[in-house]
This record gives sequence, C-alpha cells and structure tokens, in this order.
Amino acid sequence: MAGNNPVFSRIEKQLKQGGYAGFDRQQPQQAQQGRPRAGSSQPGFGAIQDGMSQQQLEGMYQQQSAGPLQTGRLTFDDVIMKTLGLFALLLVAAGTTWVLTKGNPGLTTPIWLAGMFGGLAIGLAIAFKKTISVPLIVLYAVLEGAFVGAFSQVMNNYYPGIVATAVVATMATFAGMFAGYKFGIIKVTSKSRRIFGMAAMGYLLFSLVNVVSLMAGWTSGWGFGGSGILGLGISVLGVGLASYSLAIDFDSIDTAVRAGVPQKYSWLLAHGLIVSLVWLYLEILRLLARLRD
Repeated sequence: MAGNNPVFSRIEKQLKQGGYAGFDRQQPQQAQQGRPRAGSSQPGFGAIQDGMSQQQLEGMYQQQSAGPLQTGRLTFDDVIMKTLGLFALLLVAAGTTWVLTKGNPGLTTPIWLAGMFGGLAIGLAIAFKKTISVPLIVLYAVLEGAFVGAFSQVMNNYYPGIVATAVVATMATFAGMFAGYKFGIIKVTSKSRRIFGMAAMGYLLFSLVNVVSLMAGWTSGWGFGGSGILGLGISVLGVGLASYSLAIDFDSIDTAVRAGVPQKYSWLLAHGLIVSLVWLYLEILRLLARLRD
C-alpha cells in the first residue's frame, strides 16, 4: 500500500504532457449549443435571426453557457459520488468477510491472501492500463474489502477493540486532511511532491525488505523495530506519509477538475482515493497495535 499513488501520478503526467489539450474540441454536440457570438459568421445564422422573434433572440442570448455536466467534464461531485460508491462496496465486502471469518476462522488466511494478492494484481492493472476499466475498479474495491475484513478480524482477536478505534481515527484523519487542504493549512507544492515521492519510495522498499525478512524468519513480530521506540517511529512515519498522500490526492483532483478532463476519469480518481484511504487505515491499525504491545 505504501508509495506514491500511481493513479494520480499517471493523471499528473498526462496533464503535464498536455494529454487533455483539445478536449474542448471534442465536446458533445449539446455543449456547442451555447449562446451565439456577436458578429458570428456561421452559415445561415442571419437567416435564422430573420426567422426568429425578438423575444426568442433575447432568450437565446440570455441562455447560460453549458456547464461541466453538459460538456462531459469532470466535477468534484463526480469524484465524491464514485468514491462513496466504491467505499460502500468495500465496507460491504469487509463486513461480509468479518462475519464469515468470525464464524469460521479457517477461512481467514485464504481470504486474507486472496484479497491481498488479488487486490495488488488488479491495482497494478488499473494503474498501468491505458483505458479506464470500471469493472476492474469495482473488483478492486471488493477484493480490498475482503482483505481489510480478514486482516481486521485477526487484529481484533489479538487486540480487542482496536479495529473500532482505527476506523474512527482513519475517518477523523481523512476529514482533517480534507479540511486542512481546503482551508489552505496544508500546502501541496511541486517541491513537497518530490520530497513525498522519495520518502514514499524509501518506505515502500523498507516495507518490502521487512516482509521478506519476516517470511524468511530473520525477524519476528512486527519485524524491524518491533514494538520499541524505533518501531513506533516507523509506524508514525507510515501514518504521516499515508495522511499526506490524501492531501496530494485532493490537489490532483483539484488540478484535474480545473484542467477539464473527461468525466470518465472520476472512476480513476475515486479509486486512487480508496487506495490511499486503505493504506492510511492499515498504518493506523499497525501503530495502535504497537502501542498496545
């Protein structure tokens, strides 16, 4: 989960390369039915004027220009609605897995592994696929929900009540980061993006080495740092990176909306937010577990 969000990195790259330049020239026919310009030289425009009453002409001139909905451009509402839909799917999958694994503990490990590796494979496919696949994005939410549900069940068995605390902390952090970004308290600049990218890449490599060491038996428990001061510092770093990842996501969405990207990208942006949100939840869960230890 750790690392710079490839979904938003892909959109940022396309924006810098002018990948959406000319989108205005490909607007639907409905978008081109706005008010006529004064002195228009469109063929037949004078004839149309002659055949219309003064009231009809005034109504045409007073008509509002086509908005994002009519032009097929991305809006914040599009991203919000898609994010809520994917988040609902994730919660349903996580809740179903929670109930299944609680009644049958033997299902925990298979669902955990299937959700983790399946979600990883689908996530990579979504990030690097040239076209946007809504079924893959929906499937990712379901697989990620199954993984989160199984992992949460295991953690709750070892640390009763920790899941509820982690969920509340995740939602509070999400709301705080959104408010901080909107009110300009949290800044996202090109420099902060570069610093975040390098830090996130380093954290990803460290996490991979940690997983390999645990699987090889070189370390135990939480791996490097354990539950000591070093381990707590690592978890705090992970929570900090995941939190700032949300701010970068918000800024990327804002940039995409201003650039007038096609509405279909709302699915990809919503998926990116879900990725960051799950990463944040897992990091908070691990930090709380280390504090319990």
